[in-house]
Amino acid sequence: MPVYTLPELPYDYSALAPVISPEIIELHHDKHHAAYVKGANDTLEQLAEARDKESWGAVNGLEKNLAFHLSGHILHSIYWQNMTGDGGGEPLAADGVGELADAIAESFGSFAGFKAQLSKAAATTQGSGWGVLAYEPLSGRLIVEQVYDHQGNVGQGATPILVFDAWEHAFYLQYRNQKVDFIEAMWAVVNWQDVARRYAAAKSRTDVLLLAP
Repeated sequence: MPVYTLPELPYDYSALAPVISPEIIELHHDKHHAAYVKGANDTLEQLAEARDKESWGAVNGLEKNLAFHLSGHILHSIYWQNMTGDGGGEPLAADGVGELADAIAESFGSFAGFKAQLSKAAATTQGSGWGVLAYEPLSGRLIVEQVYDHQGNVGQGATPILVFDAWEHAFYLQYRNQKVDFIEAMWAVVNWQDVARRYAAAKSRTDVLLLAP
């Protein structure tokens, strides 16, 4: 079976400065994200060993560890692609992301309303977590979710398309304890082209929630 691997950054360490410093990008990607990849692979090996030995005493902790590390790997993989040094502003039809712009307006009333909700959701995560824009397939709308650590408070089946990392390791070296300032600065590097691609892909996928009985 294939193992999880750390994806390469789509830009160099300095590409998102001054919003995110090169030092943070290097540590965040090469150390923190890499640790989640290793954790997911190690946990899969431990689960395989438990199956072989039919020893299930640690299965509850192992399942939680797998969810934690795998979610960390997936969310960070989205996070790097969600940002670009040429990003920011609003998604506009003239930029080829009109469908996403329309969906944001329909789901949240306005871009300003969406921006305020995602910013507050990311900034008010208790402890470590994420603010997430996700496509919810049952209603066909966009929703904002809070992810605590890398788990919980998410609608089952919703697909994340834009993620704001609110863990301290994402900003503390540069912004200290001013998480709100970091979240506000993040809007200047959002890659709306990437978000729009993820939105289109999420809409087109066949979801088990929508399968006919």
